[in-house]
Order: sequence, then structure tokens, then C-alpha cells
Amino acid sequence: MVSYLDPLITFVSANAWLAYLTLFLAALLEAVPVVGSVIPGSTLILALSAFIPDGQLKLQWVLAAASAGGLLGDGSAYWCGHRAQREVLEGWPLNKYPRLIAQSESFFQRWGIWAVFFARFVAPIRAFVPVTAGALGMPPARFFATNIPAVLLWAPAHVLPGVVAIEVLHRFGGIPHHARLKHYWIVAVIGASMIAFAVWMMRRRQSEMQPVVERIRGR
Repeated sequence: MVSYLDPLITFVSANAWLAYLTLFLAALLEAVPVVGSVIPGSTLILALSAFIPDGQLKLQWVLAAASAGGLLGDGSAYWCGHRAQREVLEGWPLNKYPRLIAQSESFFQRWGIWAVFFARFVAPIRAFVPVTAGALGMPPARFFATNIPAVLLWAPAHVLPGVVAIEVLHRFGGIPHHARLKHYWIVAVIGASMIAFAVWMMRRRQSEMQPVVERIRGR
């Protein structure tokens, strides 16, 4: 695997703009219904974030590329649903995924505006909630007021774990500075684990709060 990483490091160093474009497309495609459920966008973002500490990529541009892709992807999916209403959920290709559509509708109806926020951090419904929110008539102002902060938090949550993990490997793992990028796959695993733990904690918190929410609704 290391033999493939040296050319990758060299390529990214010489073609940083392609790395930023890849980050943008990864975040964008993750938000596209159906496509987003199979694109490993989070893994790509985590892996490419390993190039930040050595200066091959700039943190601000990585965050900007990921945020822009997420915002454009979510916004486009929402407007498709907003314009077509339920027809987009009942037509091809979404009609091939009735279970995911049903989960997205249930998630949206259960949490309302917060579904848009939480879905950004939960795969695979991340790719289905924006279009579902539009199809079910959520006003644009409410959607974007929730979605924009969610994306702006989601991008650092995917990028910073890779940066921190690389620094930890360098300072405490005894890995020389020039060899850090050869361990980017470790960064992806560590970062993915951190994100999975955060999502698990969030979903656990949601389940604990559900009885309280139901009592409030009943009142």
C-alpha cells in the first residue's frame, strides 16, 4: 500500500487544486439521493485531511471545499424536492429505495426542523432528508437556516479529526515528520471511529429525549 502512497503524495503536492476539487465533489455527491449512499465521501475527506499538517493542503481551503460541496448538494436536493413535491419521491430512481424514503420521512416527521440538522451527520439518510424536506413542504427559509449551520459544523467534524490524528502520530507515535502521510489510512480509521462514536452518542441522546418530546407534544 505504501508504494501507492508515494505517487499520491507527490501528485497532491503538485496538483493541490485537484485535491480541493475532489473534496468538493465528495461532499457534493454525498448529498445526492441514491448516489450519496454509496459514495465514500467521508472517507475521502478524512484521508485528504492528512495532507494538511505537512502543508500540501491548506486547512481553510479544505474546509471551504467540503462546506461548499455539502451546501450545494443539500441545497440542490432540497430544491428538487421543493419543486416536484411528492412526485420526486414516487418517481425513478427514488422509488427503487422505498425503505430509505420511508426512514427519511419518518425521521423528518419525528424531528421536524432538527431532522435537517441531525441528518447531515447520519448516513445514509443524509442523502435523502434534504429532498424529503423539500417534497414535504418545508419552507426554504427554515431549511437553509438549519442546513447551513449543520454543514458548517459537519465539515470541521470530518476534517479536523484527520489533522489531529496526524499530529498525534507525529508527536506521540514516534513517526518521523516526512513519513506521516504514509499512515493516512490510520488517520481515516481513527477519524471514522471518532465520527461513528459521535453519531452513536447523538442518536442515543435522541432516544433518551424522545419521551420528553412526546410529553411536550401531548401537552
